[in-house]
Amino acid sequence: MNKDIRFEIFARLREQNPHPQTELNFSTPFELLVAVTLSAQATDVSVNKATDKLFPVANTPELIHKLGEDGLKTYIKTIGLFNSKAKHVIKMCKMLMDLHQSQVPQTREELEALPGVGRKTANVVLNTAFKQAVMAVDTHIFRVGNRTRIAHGKDVLEVEKRLMRLTPSEFLMDAHHWLILHGRYVCIARKPKCGSCIIEDLCEFKKKELD
Repeated sequence: MNKDIRFEIFARLREQNPHPQTELNFSTPFELLVAVTLSAQATDVSVNKATDKLFPVANTPELIHKLGEDGLKTYIKTIGLFNSKAKHVIKMCKMLMDLHQSQVPQTREELEALPGVGRKTANVVLNTAFKQAVMAVDTHIFRVGNRTRIAHGKDVLEVEKRLMRLTPSEFLMDAHHWLILHGRYVCIARKPKCGSCIIEDLCEFKKKELD
């Protein structure tokens, strides 16, 4: 894919959604960190249902740590893998209290050192909470990157590195949101909705299908 086509793809995504936002509910960097940690192998809808009840009661490292694992589980038990997630979040809160004055760190290395936080979660927090131009590649973005050929790769890290290198700088801050929403609602896994896709004529997947 040449750079002009790639530019046009992002330009159309921006025109359709000039100010994209995460679909997770949060009001502080800590709330976002907890929500993204809980969202692994779960839907944003299910996480929001849980955190809409949790955060009014406990939305700081101290308050969630005070709940303990069992207390936290009562709020997140409807989310997949809630047992391990509760353990990670409680340990995360303790580390934030002990090492970071209860503040969410603003580097990938420090974030990835927290229990339950991987590269994708760290990048979401850095991008969404701290406005850093990084790319959080999940299964949706991995699929869109490879299917459209905006940035192909054999694993998420390769796709992330290609997107960081190939995405025009003016789109980098919001590219993560555009691509994840496109993958979630249009370029879906089993049967992409090509007929209603605003980049259909630019997509390598569609061109290959027509050949």
